[in-house]
Amino acid sequence: MDLKDQLKNLFPDHEVSEDEEKTMAKENKLWLQDDPILCKYEKRKGKPITILEGYTGADSDFKKLAKELKTTLGVGGSFKNDQIIIQGDYRSQIMEILKEKGFNVKRVGG
Repeated sequence: MDLKDQLKNLFPDHEVSEDEEKTMAKENKLWLQDDPILCKYEKRKGKPITILEGYTGADSDFKKLAKELKTTLGVGGSFKNDQIIIQGDYRSQIMEILKEKGFNVKRVGG
């Protein structure tokens, strides 16, 4: 149950205007590209990491995506040099999340 559903339960008489609906839709929209996002696995200093690269949209969209992935998985990570770096080997979960969002994802290596 997301915040929108909770607010509907608390305020059943409230009707959402078109302007509010458009702003909510814009917040969740990320630019989808035709080329696949590459999902790699590496070890740095003996620790596994997952790297996502190949996104051609705006950096702000890619940063939002990085934050959403990190909070969904409950792990740390960063955004550097047009790459999302997630701590740990979460390739399968990340690929599922991105495919649900409509992205084309390609697994690279192993």
